[in-house]
This record gives sequence, C-alpha cells and structure tokens, in this order.
Amino acid sequence: MPAAVAEILSPSPDDPALVERIAFRTIQPPITIQPPNPAWPHRFSETKERIQKALENALIFDIAHSGSTSVPDLPAKDIIDVDLILHDPTDEASYVKALEEAGFRFLLREPQWYQHRFFVEEWSSTGYHVNLHVWGPDSPEVARHRILRDWLCKTPADRELYAKVKWEAAESTVREGESMVEYTQRKDKIIQEILERAFRDLGYVE
Repeated sequence: MPAAVAEILSPSPDDPALVERIAFRTIQPPITIQPPNPAWPHRFSETKERIQKALENALIFDIAHSGSTSVPDLPAKDIIDVDLILHDPTDEASYVKALEEAGFRFLLREPQWYQHRFFVEEWSSTGYHVNLHVWGPDSPEVARHRILRDWLCKTPADRELYAKVKWEAAESTVREGESMVEYTQRKDKIIQEILERAFRDLGYVE
C-alpha cells in the first residue's frame, strides 16, 4: 500500500536519540560536491543488480535510485543513494546477512522512523560509495524522495537553486569543521520549499 498523502505532507521526524546503532562507518566520505557524473546512473544499475542477486525476488518491492546522483545535471557528493523497498523490513533474518555478504555493512535501525534500516558500502572494489536505505512499501520517505527527484528532473530553475544551496552548504560545513548532520540541516529549508512546489504541482496542496 503506498503512503497516504497526509503522511507525505507531514512526515514523522527522524529522532537521532532513538537510533539503534549496530556499527559505525570505517571511512567518513568527504563532504565535497562534484559536477554531474555520467557514471552515476550506471553505478546505480550495478548496485541494483548486486542487490537483486543477493536477495530473493519475493522480498523486494522495489529498488530506486534516490538522492542527488539520481538527477541528471545536478552536482552531488560522489555517493550513490539507494532506496531498497522490502515487503517486510522488520524481518531482518531474511536480508541482513545476505546484504552483508554482498558487501553492505549494517550500521543502524530506526523502528520508530518507518522501520528504516541503513547500510553502507565504503569505497570497496567497485570504486564508489553507496548509502543503502531499507524501507517498507508504505514509507512516506520513499515517496518524498521520488517526488523530489522527479520534480528536480523536470524543473531546471529549482535544480539550479538546489545546486547553489548544496555548494554553499558543503563549503560552510567544511569551513566550520562540521559533519554530514550540519550539511544536511543547512539544506533542509530549501528542500522543503522545493517539495512544497512539487506537492502543489501534484495537487496535494492548494
């Protein structure tokens, strides 16, 4: 069942205090924005194929390219973001070991935040970094990711605006010696403004 519009418009907050930590990154990816890379779609396709080989087809609802590397002509950090939508993300026995054997490290779970699980692949033999988010099929976050991606793909003005904010956020975060948390916070306001325009275009708001 897809997420309800009301949930998409008013998502639950992601509370760091409730995160169940499994492991930590061994490598912190740099907060560096790069020009659009034509290799990014191919890297996602490679990652998707590896996930499909690792997991039983019956477990998978969808595998989607999300984040800035999914938007043509948008500068981004050199990290492939993937939304892996499973029919039951709470059934960790059915997928965690298989994903880890495929090279993805299980870092955390957030049962209170749409049953989110988070895995990473840190500059492995593939030569690139992957953030793998696991969700259920009714997650509003998956819908928001898709809506933002699709809107930026078709709206050059907002794509350029977001690119500018990303460059500025990365420069400020690095200059202040801060982390990815602060980088993300610096972008939150403009992301919400862009989403509001996308929601209006979809008829979700007046």
